[in-house]
Amino acid sequence: MTGGADGATACFGGNETMTTRTILFDSPFLLGFDHTRAMIDRAARAAADSYPPYNVEQRGEHAVRITLAVAGFGPDDLAVTLEGRQLTIAGKREPADKADQAFLHRGIAGRGFVRSFVLADGLEVEEARLEHGLLHVDMSRPEDLPTIRRIPITTG
Repeated sequence: MTGGADGATACFGGNETMTTRTILFDSPFLLGFDHTRAMIDRAARAAADSYPPYNVEQRGEHAVRITLAVAGFGPDDLAVTLEGRQLTIAGKREPADKADQAFLHRGIAGRGFVRSFVLADGLEVEEARLEHGLLHVDMSRPEDLPTIRRIPITTG
């Protein structure tokens, strides 16, 4: 994927590029989809960041779990918030005052992060649990009720 003027071009094989996002949302038949376009842009930006690593796991027919590797972070260093349909997980560690500490190799990242996920309608966050350096955020979708409804006809 390469960035064009609008940041939305994709590379297919050789030197061919094709703009996709602008064409999709510039149709006069797609009115009122600004929110959807913004959601897609947010998801694309979030996918570009790779820290901390995470998994998204299907757990049964109606449950999903997001697991983030947050080694070195404690419960007080992490925040899980839900604003509208956007789940945000943030981590911030206070720098340790260990002036006499000298690392020969430092491979465990301790920097702060913000990771966001856009949740589908109906997906509810059940709990967030920290165990063994992994933060598990469990979500579920209530079972769908039949969507066919008979509307009574009245006379007047």
